[in-house]
Amino acid sequence: MTKPFTQSPTLCGALRKPRQMLADQKYDGHKSIHDDAMAEGLGLRAGPIEGPTHFSQFDPLLFHVFGQAWFETGCISAHYQNMVVEGEEVRAFVDLPVSPEEGAPRLVRIHAEKRDGTPVLTGTASVGDATDVPHEIQQRIAKLRPATGLVINRDLKVGQRGAAVEKIRMGFDQHMGDHYPFTLADKLAVITEPCAWYTREHGAESPWGRAVIPMEMISVLLGSTSGESGLSGRKPAVGLFAGQEIRLIDGPLFVDQDYELEREIIALSESARTESVWIRTRVYDGTRASRPLVAEMILNGAVMKASYPAYEVEAKALYD
Repeated sequence: MTKPFTQSPTLCGALRKPRQMLADQKYDGHKSIHDDAMAEGLGLRAGPIEGPTHFSQFDPLLFHVFGQAWFETGCISAHYQNMVVEGEEVRAFVDLPVSPEEGAPRLVRIHAEKRDGTPVLTGTASVGDATDVPHEIQQRIAKLRPATGLVINRDLKVGQRGAAVEKIRMGFDQHMGDHYPFTLADKLAVITEPCAWYTREHGAESPWGRAVIPMEMISVLLGSTSGESGLSGRKPAVGLFAGQEIRLIDGPLFVDQDYELEREIIALSESARTESVWIRTRVYDGTRASRPLVAEMILNGAVMKASYPAYEVEAKALYD
């Protein structure tokens, strides 16, 4: 018998207390769900920590599994299950296959939970060509039923593209706007998993000779100009991240590097409490003549029906 054990081994990180960085976030002229008062008004106990903050806790585990390739072609795909508020402890887990074929695994299951076992997120991670493996977000999109009762997002269409190519960059001391009222330096001062390759002091010692943008901050980089895309629904409404996939194709992404973004709606969906727009953002290296695709993100941006003042009236007029 060559496979005497049938239970997958699991890598486990330490319990961490991720920091809340978005208490002052604003969009469309109002505070976001990360503000305590706004969150409490929507029935939450406090402003939650943004979902991709937890991605940092997986980075050392996935670097252990995949090596340098994690920074170059890594993909993390997660469905957010329960919100975390500042002060709560979270632990990351990576489930390894019992007997990976050809040595190192190519895709692994991941999850995170609070100290008391409450699930925070579930998903997958991989390296290499991520288009032919069953990632969490792609599986969920494949199972969506057609949205037939949209109110807030009724003007949006699958296949709709962003209004323009967006030009972005992230410096250490660059404020990322009202959507992200902090800098990379601010984040690195409190990040749960410090890494020398992220820093201005030691970034040049990375294998690429430059400082690397952490996976969780790729979400900030791409989200900082999302208001320019024209791919949001009717306002005012308060949103949250319900799921997210970040895939590096020709990584890493670097500090003080110019990039160009293109966005497209790839799905619309609804639940009892939310309406969702699933947007794919493609990241191109605008400094090279060939303009190669270097990364992609799929974001399930959900808006809470209860936060849209005219929801009940407009729903009745549209669908009664």
